[in-house]
Amino acid sequence: MSNLPTSAANFCFRHPGRQSFILCQRCGRTICAECQTQAAVGVICPECLREQRKNAPRTKPAILTRLTGSGQPTVTYSIIGITLAVYLLQFVFGDRITNLLLYAGVFSQPDSFQPWRMLTTALAHGSIFHVLLNMYTLWIFGQLLEQLLGRGRYLALYLLSALAGSLGVLFLADPFTPVVGASGAIFGLMGAFLVIQRRLGGNATQLLVLVGINLVIGFIPGLQIAWQAHIGGIIGGAVLGLIFVQTRRIRQKSVQVGLIGALAAVLVLLSFARFFVS
Repeated sequence: MSNLPTSAANFCFRHPGRQSFILCQRCGRTICAECQTQAAVGVICPECLREQRKNAPRTKPAILTRLTGSGQPTVTYSIIGITLAVYLLQFVFGDRITNLLLYAGVFSQPDSFQPWRMLTTALAHGSIFHVLLNMYTLWIFGQLLEQLLGRGRYLALYLLSALAGSLGVLFLADPFTPVVGASGAIFGLMGAFLVIQRRLGGNATQLLVLVGINLVIGFIPGLQIAWQAHIGGIIGGAVLGLIFVQTRRIRQKSVQVGLIGALAAVLVLLSFARFFVS
C-alpha cells in the first residue's frame, strides 16, 4: 500500500503533476502511462520492474514492447482497426454484411431472437462519414481512457456501453427500425470520462458542452441518428465510470470486479425483456 498522502494518491509518484487511475500491482503506488509496464497481472512501476529483472532474462522482443507496451492504446487501435475492416467488407459486399450485424428491437423478440446483434451493431456503419466520425471520436476519448483505466477495464467499458446503447434502442425506438454504429459505445466512453473528471476534481465543462451538443444533434429531424443508443450508452458509461472512481483503491479490486459483473448481468437480463414480455 502506498505511503503517499491522500491528496497525492491520484497522481503518479514519479511525476507528481500527472493524474492517473492505475496502481502498481506490486507496491500499490500510483503510476502514469509513461511509468507503466505490463505484467502478468496488471502493470508495475519502473522500480518494481528493475527488481523483477535482476534475476530474469528478457523474454519479450523490443519491437513487440514498443508496439504493445502499456503506454500504447492497444485496445483502441484494435477496435478502430476491426471496425474499419468491417466497413471495408460492407463497402465490398454491401447489405449482405450490414444485415448480418445491424440491430433492431425485433431481434430481441422470441420469433427472431438474435441477442448478439446488440454488440455486433457497433461494428457496422451506414456511411464513410459515419464511421470516420465515430472512429475519430473513439481515438480522442479511447486513448485517454485506456491509459487512465487500464486495458481490461477500458474494454469492459466499451463493450458494456455498446450493450447499454442497444438497450436504449430496444426500449425507446421502433422495434422494426434497424440501427448501426458505435455511437452508443462512444457515448458510454464520454459518460464515463465525464463522471471520472467530475469526481476527481477535473474541469469537465467543455466535455459537458460537447456531450450536450451531440445529444441535441441526435434529436434533429431528418438526420436519422439513433439518439436512443446515445441515451443508453451514456447512462451505462456513467454508471461504470462511477464504479471505477468509487472502487479505485487496490484493496477494493474484488469489489470493483463484483460490481462490474453485477452491472453486466443486469444489462444482459434487460436484453431479454422483450423475450419474456410480449
